[in-house]
Amino acid sequence: MLKNKPLGITVAIVFIFIAACMAAGGCGKTTKTGKFKVGVILSLSGPAAPLGQSEQKSINLLKQQLYKQGGINGQPVEFLIEDDESDPAKASVAANKLIVQEKVPVLIGCSSTGSTLAIMPIAEKALVPVVSMAAGTQVTQPVKKFIFSVAPSDALVIQRAMMYFKDEIKITKLAILHDANAYGTGGADQVKVMAPKYGLTIVANESYGSADTDMTAQLTKIQQTPAQAVLVWGTNPGPASIAKNMQQLGMKIPYVGSSGIANKTFMNLAGPAASGVVFPASKLILPSTIPAGSKWAQTVNTFNAAYKKAYNADIDTFAAHGWDAANIVVNALKAAGDSSSGIRNQIEKIKDYPGADGVFTYSSTNHAGLKVDALVMVKIENGQWVQAKP
Repeated sequence: MLKNKPLGITVAIVFIFIAACMAAGGCGKTTKTGKFKVGVILSLSGPAAPLGQSEQKSINLLKQQLYKQGGINGQPVEFLIEDDESDPAKASVAANKLIVQEKVPVLIGCSSTGSTLAIMPIAEKALVPVVSMAAGTQVTQPVKKFIFSVAPSDALVIQRAMMYFKDEIKITKLAILHDANAYGTGGADQVKVMAPKYGLTIVANESYGSADTDMTAQLTKIQQTPAQAVLVWGTNPGPASIAKNMQQLGMKIPYVGSSGIANKTFMNLAGPAASGVVFPASKLILPSTIPAGSKWAQTVNTFNAAYKKAYNADIDTFAAHGWDAANIVVNALKAAGDSSSGIRNQIEKIKDYPGADGVFTYSSTNHAGLKVDALVMVKIENGQWVQAKP
């Protein structure tokens, strides 16, 4: 099982460094080097690597485009990328380095909810805005002044799943099987809160470790309940193992996953067991479900063409997270320069911005940005994504 290292001592040390930096003139400002600095914290290794690697590709793609355009307002842009190795404690160290040593005015990150939660108090203390790519509802609820997100939040994704259970497959008894990390636990908590509003009774609530590869014990317990579907809340590789285990056990009830499996990695890991799995995700992975001719559709088509040319692959949800986060930061830099407070204010003013994940509108009371109409229920059939039908 992947275990998170204690954060208390790390965060305390970070605060000492930040206090010293602010006393000397303030953190969150670039030095006068004639270029913009953007701090980026991704999971490029460890269990969350499939997320971070797609995000990095998008950020590198935008970096190349900016280079050809002459940077931002005529100044080059440097994306300083740190790998947190899927470890919240290492994310904290990376945030400290980027804010205190590199003096970045803004952070993009992290890939996972656990790492994002770890860097949030550090960034808030330093008054440096963060645009996260993690879906945990705790990232944006309650609203924190300097923390934003581009990923559809757990609350939004779960709302779409609840609508699917109630209105489309019409079930009333649900089992939850979730990762024991921050993302999985936060999602399970949201499900338990929202289920009664959709006429659902939770008849089982099981968990597993991020590094676990066999969940037959938890699934056997679920088999002994009247569950009509199982909601699996986690990111790869755990959900793929669960799909295989369900197939081995002959379980026929629907498998509904989180948006954390909205990439090809899940299908590659699960193999034939992926067939029939359903999950809520941004409509971008099924472009035909996006309103034709809309600015959102134009963004997705343009982004996908550029991504495919660069990497010979279609975009996935996590590539979109990286693209949206980086573009939102770049647009804020264009308007505000390297002022951390100015960047924060520009992001909060965004209204009807057509990204890849959806159309974003932020405000002082909403730092999540998206609405439920950005999502669609996706089904895996013959190694392809199709729209799930009742």
